[in-house]
Amino acid sequence: MPDFQTTPELSPERGSTSIDPVSSSVAELRQAMADGRLTATALTRHFLERIEELNPALHAVITVNHDAVAEAAASDDAWESGQPRGPLEGIPVLVKDNVQVAGMPTTAGSPALLPACPPDAFIVSRLRAAGAVILAKANLSEWANFRSTHSSSGWSSLGGQANNPYVLDRSPSGSSSGSAAGVSAGLAPLAVGTETDGSIVSPSSACGVVGVKPTAGLVSRTGIVPLSPVQDTAGPMAKSVADAAAMLSVLAAADPDDPAASALPAHAATDYTQFLDPAALDGARIGVWRGASARADAATKVLLEAAVRTLRSLGAIVTDPVDLPDVEKITVPEFDALYYEFKYGINAYLKYLATVDGGADIPGSLAGLIEFNERNAAWVLCRFGQEIFHAAEATTGNLADPDYLELRGFATRLAVASLETPTAEHRLDAIISLTANPAWLTDYILGDHSVFGASRPAAVSGWPAISVPFGYVRGLPVGVTLVGPRWSEPRLLAIAYAFEQATAARRQPSLLPTLPPPLPKP
Repeated sequence: MPDFQTTPELSPERGSTSIDPVSSSVAELRQAMADGRLTATALTRHFLERIEELNPALHAVITVNHDAVAEAAASDDAWESGQPRGPLEGIPVLVKDNVQVAGMPTTAGSPALLPACPPDAFIVSRLRAAGAVILAKANLSEWANFRSTHSSSGWSSLGGQANNPYVLDRSPSGSSSGSAAGVSAGLAPLAVGTETDGSIVSPSSACGVVGVKPTAGLVSRTGIVPLSPVQDTAGPMAKSVADAAAMLSVLAAADPDDPAASALPAHAATDYTQFLDPAALDGARIGVWRGASARADAATKVLLEAAVRTLRSLGAIVTDPVDLPDVEKITVPEFDALYYEFKYGINAYLKYLATVDGGADIPGSLAGLIEFNERNAAWVLCRFGQEIFHAAEATTGNLADPDYLELRGFATRLAVASLETPTAEHRLDAIISLTANPAWLTDYILGDHSVFGASRPAAVSGWPAISVPFGYVRGLPVGVTLVGPRWSEPRLLAIAYAFEQATAARRQPSLLPTLPPPLPKP
């Protein structure tokens, strides 16, 4: 796509220039607006046109914000007055469609939630205060991929199948599928994702973008369709670590309405971009978790070897390998606890929606959602079922239930110990692994074909994780994940930034319809 000409939006005395919004960083876009070389209106119109052009193939966007141009005009007024409201003034943002945006549906991909019109989520109010333009709602794996054991990541009843922008017949992973695919394909500079277990880092890896899963409690969950009150978090998705850090600086803030985010450390509401240091790996102590990708094929495993060589070349003190004790035991108690938590959370959320405009027309409980899906099975259940819904409904949904407390306590203890043990033993700043396998073919019969993923220990323990693009297998991206102790975002971002700057691995996607067959061996 040619460089975007900003001339029609410029003041005549400033002359004309061109800038490519797809390749420009948030800092570069801000500087262009500050200098009068670009307007937020022109930038927003560019991305709206790009959505119109590419979304029929990508299905990364569910709903476009019809007020986006007006919001951009308000940003232009702020720039013109010399009083930009914040660090994202005029920057268009995609918001995952399980995060409330006033005046737009918030559906989690399900038509069951279409009638309700809830107010802004806390983090959306933060974005608006920082001057961001809410461009559109991003598609996602329906109900954050917590509906069926044989789901297809990126598919929702309302949004259809989100596709991987590198190869369209491949999965974008999930559940923040549209957020990752949208940023990767240049539909917006930034996106909000959410994660319970892997839903930010995994699609970031599959779609070749940066994803930050913050410490649990750093970012408010108020106004986000819940899955787990223990593991849920929102986080930034962007083309670069610097852009993600700029967005995290806005998202991170104390919220009195979210018990987990009501009291943050002193650094939490600061500017995370100040910690970005290209020399941060010199002397950093990094452990290599090879067990995460033990099931990877040879071509994928080669990428971890290259990453370790890069760390050493940049002066890192590498402990290779490190073991995460009992990590394989986390899965069963985690999911059994999530069933309780989802029933509890979604019932409370549906009760809340009943009090907002249109909310009286939505199901009032998880049991009601199950019935809604059965009544609309030809549409909602056409690709896969709702086995997870049934399993959650079969629990008490009571977070004081002794059986639940035992499950959650066991899962959390296992996850924390698995990370704390090597971190303490080797005095590590971070643990590195491959994030996940390359994107699999989208398959509505067998569901997702995930070979490995590294998200679970950080997700269950509440530790922060950052996935950074690193390598490619037959043109499909694979990221590396860096995990650090709770509240270590400043150090973790610095390390991720240094790694990213040294490797410069990310390539623009080409929206290939499919992969060509492999060349025959000589």
